Amino acid sequence: QVHLVESGGGLVQAGGSLRLSCAASGDTFNINGMGWFRQAPGKEREFVEVISRSGSTKLYEDSVKGRFTVSRDNAKNTMALQMNSLKPEDTAVYYCAASDRGVISTLENAYRYWGQGTQVTVSS
Repeated sequence: QVHLVESGGGLVQAGGSLRLSCAASGDTFNINGMGWFRQAPGKEREFVEVISRSGSTKLYEDSVKGRFTVSRDNAKNTMALQMNSLKPEDTAVYYCAASDRGVISTLENAYRYWGQGTQVTVSS
């Protein structure tokens, strides 16, 4: 079992930055891909980005390319999401997810473990 806890959410003005963190504990040796998803009010949860265990492969949702950067530290069992140039449409609850599958994925059903989420609100 893997337990994930997100932190770092908050309120920021458009154009500002936030850094989210995800701390993993438990059977972390099984984890391959770690990803971020988000759910805006009244919308389905959507993929944001994922990083492979080695960090050599990253996948991004088009709207965040060039603005968001994912990273991970396997020694500390943490993952981070640096979000720059934030827009009001980035407002959502952001979820950390971890997968034990061999190939990283943008699909929710590939992720076995999920955090509780952290709120990010971007004001215009």
